[in-house]
Amino acid sequence: MELTSLIPQFGGFVWTILAFVVALSIIVAIHEYGHYIVGRWSGIKADVFSLGFGPVLFSRYDKRGTRWQIAALPLGGYVKFRGDANASGGVDDAAMSELSEADKRATMPGAPLWARAATVAAGPVFNFALSIVIFSAVFLFRGVISEPLTVGDLRQLPVQQEVQAGDVLLEVDGGALPDFDSAQAFETFLRALPKQELLDYTVLRNDEKRVVQGPYPYPPIVTQVVPRSAAYEAGLEAGDVLTSIDGTPIFRFEQLRDAVEGSDGKTLNLTVWNAGTERAVDLTPKRTDEPQADGGFETVYRIGVVGGLFFDPATESTGLIDSIGGAFAQVWRIMSGSISGLWHMITGAISTCNLSGPIGIAETSGAMASAGTSDFIYFIAVLSTAVGLLNLFPIPVLDGGHLCFFAYEAATGKPPSDRAVNILMTIGLAIVLSLMVFSLSNDLFCP
Repeated sequence: MELTSLIPQFGGFVWTILAFVVALSIIVAIHEYGHYIVGRWSGIKADVFSLGFGPVLFSRYDKRGTRWQIAALPLGGYVKFRGDANASGGVDDAAMSELSEADKRATMPGAPLWARAATVAAGPVFNFALSIVIFSAVFLFRGVISEPLTVGDLRQLPVQQEVQAGDVLLEVDGGALPDFDSAQAFETFLRALPKQELLDYTVLRNDEKRVVQGPYPYPPIVTQVVPRSAAYEAGLEAGDVLTSIDGTPIFRFEQLRDAVEGSDGKTLNLTVWNAGTERAVDLTPKRTDEPQADGGFETVYRIGVVGGLFFDPATESTGLIDSIGGAFAQVWRIMSGSISGLWHMITGAISTCNLSGPIGIAETSGAMASAGTSDFIYFIAVLSTAVGLLNLFPIPVLDGGHLCFFAYEAATGKPPSDRAVNILMTIGLAIVLSLMVFSLSNDLFCP
């Protein structure tokens, strides 16, 4: 990938950086606040709470003596607890030697093992909590699709249709609709439909059954564009309808999918309709490793568009308990999918280009912010889960590495030696820096 492709115009570049900084700052602030507040509850005093690194732009002291500051480089943050040698931790031996035994209890090195472990674990836990709160709010706000399936807002299509908003769909071409939440049954139902551009729909309108004509249920319409995909780079956007591929007319999303999967990476010539106007778009599908239900991955060609019905289904409110349950399930899916993807990259089953670095994350941040506030907030929840999971990896310098040190201390009754900790921290730092360089190279050079 060319670096210049990320900067189509200066305004776009600024928007991308701003969205990235906002997303990262929120996630880091929650993460570090988790460390701070649990440390405070555990009796450990914090000397500094910093958002960012480098020169301090703004700071103030609170009544507990903690310095709250904003630094110039918004690429992270830290909490320096009393007794820490620096922002990364370690023990300030000189400062500790001057404290009484009672005062040492308020330091990170002098606190009980349970307090130190809880304080360190709180960062990732607060990241997961942020994700759960956001996902719960999204599910609560969006609701669930009404049963029976009811037409909400109609999407604009280049065909005439008689279906109206508020219609309850009963049958299509004489076949009764299955429950929409049964993906397999609905997929089977769609495959059995005639491959026609217009179909007969039996609807319930104003308590009266009637038969009207409407488009194929899943037309080749774009409802969402995946950031950094071929479609995103070609300028496709939500609301675009693909009417032909290489001169062949299409009216079903399956036709688009089949053409892309069978392209073998060759450039496709698309005709795109949107709000009455047509334009030609050339794009080249990208090889993509997609997770499967069995935990494996399949390598396919994709252009990065999400389809949908020819209408937005009407929704109904869902309960708080169901929303929270769905949020927990979503966080678990992100975590399990991330671990599975990383393992398959390590074993060589899928391409390491699936690992994005700071440029890729920044570009995705900008794309999601441009898509709308709700999409951007949803992205923050996804990224927060990823950051929480990353910090739990058993690598020294990360929270997971410190928890491993605490586990060793719990098992042996004494902490690892300073020499061993220093060596392991150096190795951990080298691993983290190597991963950063590797992911950055992916952003720059992967297709």
